[in-house]
Amino acid sequence: MKSASLDLLTARRFLPLFATQFLGAMNDNVLKNALVILVIFKLADASGMNGQLPATAAAGIFILPFFLLSAMAGQLADKMDKRILAIWVKASEVAIMALAAIGFFAESIAILMTALFLMGVHSTFFGPIKYSILPVHLARGELLAGNALIEAGTFLAILIGTILGGVLILPAGGIVMTTALMMAVALGGLASSLCIPSAPPAAPDLRIDVNPFSATRSLVRDACADRTIWLSILGISWFWLVGATFLSQLPAFTRDVLGADEHVVTLFLTVFSVGIGLGSLLCVRLLRGDIAATYVPLGALGMSAFGIDLFFAASAVPIHGGGLMTLGAFLGHFHAWRIVIDLLLVAVFGGLYIVPLYALLQARGEESHRSRIIAANNVINAAFMVVAALATAIMLIAGFSVPTVFLTVSVLNLAAAAVLWPLSRGAQPRGPGDQALGV
Repeated sequence: MKSASLDLLTARRFLPLFATQFLGAMNDNVLKNALVILVIFKLADASGMNGQLPATAAAGIFILPFFLLSAMAGQLADKMDKRILAIWVKASEVAIMALAAIGFFAESIAILMTALFLMGVHSTFFGPIKYSILPVHLARGELLAGNALIEAGTFLAILIGTILGGVLILPAGGIVMTTALMMAVALGGLASSLCIPSAPPAAPDLRIDVNPFSATRSLVRDACADRTIWLSILGISWFWLVGATFLSQLPAFTRDVLGADEHVVTLFLTVFSVGIGLGSLLCVRLLRGDIAATYVPLGALGMSAFGIDLFFAASAVPIHGGGLMTLGAFLGHFHAWRIVIDLLLVAVFGGLYIVPLYALLQARGEESHRSRIIAANNVINAAFMVVAALATAIMLIAGFSVPTVFLTVSVLNLAAAAVLWPLSRGAQPRGPGDQALGV
């Protein structure tokens, strides 16, 4: 179908938003990975601290604003023209990158952590904009395709940002190259945001609740009032829990289990990102533009099946003597291709799983409070990712191997398929005559 094609990438009502989101996600990850690499390999040794401590703190610092400010972000996105708000957010990114540049040149962990926190704030405020603006500018039959492209683009941006942040920062002149890249990307994001078409306020008379605790409690309570919306949020949050677990453990899995070097990690990240994109586009083709959760349980089952097989594939890996295997040496083994295929298919089924849930969330929510629904989703997403980090740490402390962590998450993922089964059987987007949520 035309609505499911890549034609949206040539449309002004979609391309500027896609470019703005892509560049923002890329910059997030350039900054995060450059910071972590610089701290672990240079600044920690110079200051006599354990590099893992600030590296671990970086993840928490970035996600903290999602808990504190998502409610306000959702309220503002409903109250204001989303285009104007997007421009303000992207202008702030330019200032944040300037602060990060100062931190890199001064080799100041405190300044860099401050910049990372502010980028978390930036992402917190942009999240409700990007997802709530799609139903404004896209026809109903284009909503799946729009979400698929956003998801595919996000994972590609994460991959590119992660690689560039790690590769550029340490060589001679690396700080200059890294900061120049971040500033150029931020300016590009600001320029693309200026081209986003207007999206008039959905609730211009909304009163902003500045108390983050009461606002967040109200946000989550109202999201719970609609079973379809709540199940969609839980399903999306579970996806990010699974994805965060796999992505965070790939470096240790590659080095400690497979005995391979950092180039194999890059291969795995690339395969995972490509798989998400393929699965997202496959979903659009299967559903032919229809907004339904039909294939969500199948996506969850596929993620589990190939996640479980990844455990057995890793268990069959022969012990490798000597140094770490290069990419070429790794791919010379039969078991390597089984692992690559497992990771690819976990991601493909992940894309099939996640895209309909986002589209259903957008289509089901009333326009007047759609941004706040997205904000509630972001709060729950952040909570699930924190749980993922804590649970993974507990399992590793308890002696679980990384493949066993993958196995545990994959088995638990079967429960997600069961929970979301009713959603696939009868949930439909809210029609014009349906009663709105009491927000």
